[in-house]
Amino acid sequence: MSKKNNLAKRKKQYEFDLRREKLEKEKKEKKLHAKKNKMKLDGKDKKKGGSGFQVGKRKVKTKLTALAKAKAAQAMELDA
Repeated sequence: MSKKNNLAKRKKQYEFDLRREKLEKEKKEKKLHAKKNKMKLDGKDKKKGGSGFQVGKRKVKTKLTALAKAKAAQAMELDA
């Protein structure tokens, strides 16, 4: 039997590949979960009429992504 066709070696390689794929999948899920949590606003997930959102005392009438909104809210918290 050749070295390449060694059954024990193939089995170990297969298990190693499965383990690596599982770890990569878990890592990807954690990253996505962290990103979702980062984008969430503090209880402000409700839609407030149209395309504007509250910044300070005035309403901004732009369409921003959830991440941009979170950054803006965070910046307002730092200023206060």
